[in-house]
Amino acid sequence: MSDDVKCEAAKGGEQADSGKRRKFLRQGGALAGAAIMSLVPDAIRQGAWAAGSDAPEKTEIKVGFIPLTDCSSVVIAAVNEFDKKYGIKIIPTKEASWASVRDKLVNGELDAAHVLYGLIYGVQMGIGGPKKDMAVLMNLNHNGQAITLSKKLNEKGVKDGASLKVLMDKEKREYTFAQTFPTGTHAMWIYYWLAAQGINPFTDARTITVPPPQMVANMRVGNMDGFCVGEPWNNRAIVDGIGFTVETTQGIWKDHPEKTLGTTAEWVQKYPHTARAMTAAVLDAGRWIDASLSNRQKTAQIVADRSYVNTDADVIVARMLGRYDNGIGRKWDEPDYMKFFNDGAVNYPYLSDGMWFLTQHRRWGLLKEEPDYLAVAKKVNRIDIYKQAATAAKVALPKSDFRTSKLIDGVVWDGKDPKKYAGGFKIQVA
Repeated sequence: MSDDVKCEAAKGGEQADSGKRRKFLRQGGALAGAAIMSLVPDAIRQGAWAAGSDAPEKTEIKVGFIPLTDCSSVVIAAVNEFDKKYGIKIIPTKEASWASVRDKLVNGELDAAHVLYGLIYGVQMGIGGPKKDMAVLMNLNHNGQAITLSKKLNEKGVKDGASLKVLMDKEKREYTFAQTFPTGTHAMWIYYWLAAQGINPFTDARTITVPPPQMVANMRVGNMDGFCVGEPWNNRAIVDGIGFTVETTQGIWKDHPEKTLGTTAEWVQKYPHTARAMTAAVLDAGRWIDASLSNRQKTAQIVADRSYVNTDADVIVARMLGRYDNGIGRKWDEPDYMKFFNDGAVNYPYLSDGMWFLTQHRRWGLLKEEPDYLAVAKKVNRIDIYKQAATAAKVALPKSDFRTSKLIDGVVWDGKDPKKYAGGFKIQVA
C-alpha cells in the first residue's frame, strides 16, 4: 500500500510571533501516589533510586527519535539533565525513518524511542513489520501535526476539504497523499480526514510513505498532492511557498494522542527500574517545556540544531507558541497547539487511546480479524510503570484509564464498544 520516497528536506525562515500564551502555559504537577513516599525527602528518595534495590539496572539509555518538534521532551530530558536526577543518562539517537526506529527497537539496538503510537501497536499485532510484544510507557505529546496540500491545488480553487472533494470529482486523475508510516498516527489522521470529506483514501487516491524530513522536498518536485506529518515540516512547506495547511490534527481530534515513549515488553521486563527512571525524567522535561513561553522558545532553539531537527528555529517556534499561518491568507492563535505536559494530562497512557488505533487499523483493513481491543491495550500500555514514574516526578494521575472525545466527523470515541465503532464508518476497507 505504500512506496518509499527519498529526497532531502529544504530550509528557509520565518519570523515567529510570541503569541498570547502566558496565561495558558503553566507549570503543574501534584503529588499522586503512595502516602508513605510523600513523607520521604526528595534527596533521600533519589539517593535510594541511584544506589538502592530499586536503582536503574542500566545507566546509559539509547533513545531513538525522528527529527520532529515532538521529540523535544526526550531531547530536553538529556540536554537539561533531568535524567541525572533519576540516576540515568539518556542518549538521544537520531534516526532516518520510522521503519528504522521500528527495526532498531525490535532488534535491541535502541533501548526506547520517541515513536508513533500506531507503530507500537502495529508491531504488537504483527502488521507493518515484524511481530513483537511492545510497550507504551507514556504519551509524549498531544496535537501539533497537520495536513498540508500543495499550492498547485490551491491554484485550482482548493482551500479546504470540501473544495478538494469537488476538484477530485471534477478532474479525474491519480491523486497522491503521503503519510510517514502505514500503521502510524499520520496515516490514521490523513485517512480519517479524507474519509470525513467523502474521499476514500484507498480507492479514490494513492497513498505513499515518506520519512518526515523528506516531505517538503518531495512535494516541491511534484511527488504528492498532500501529506500529513508532524511539525516543523508543515510550516516549512509554507515558508518555502510550496504548500498550505488545510487542517491541523487537533482540528481532527482535539488533544489527540501522538508520539509515545515506546520500547519492547522484553526490555521493560529486563529493566523495570530503568523504564521508570526514564519515564520520570521525560515527564520532568515535558513539564519544563510547558512551564513558560521562554522555555518553549529555548526548546525551539535547542531542537533546531543539526543534531536534532536541523531547521531554522523560527520555523519551529511559531507553531510551538500556537501562532498559525495556513499559507493562503489565514492567521490565528491556536489554544490547542502542541502540548508536552499540560499538568500531566498529556502523558497518561490511556487504554482508550491505544484501543482507538486498533479500531482504525481494523477499519482500514490492516487488521484482518477483530482483536480483543481491551486486552491488547492492557498488555501494551504500561500503566503500572507510568504510575511509579508519575509518583516519583510528582505528577497527578487521572481518575480513569479511559477518556471521551468527539472527532471531526461528529463521531464520539469512548472506548466502550470498539468493535461497533470500528465497523460503523461509512467509508472503510471491507
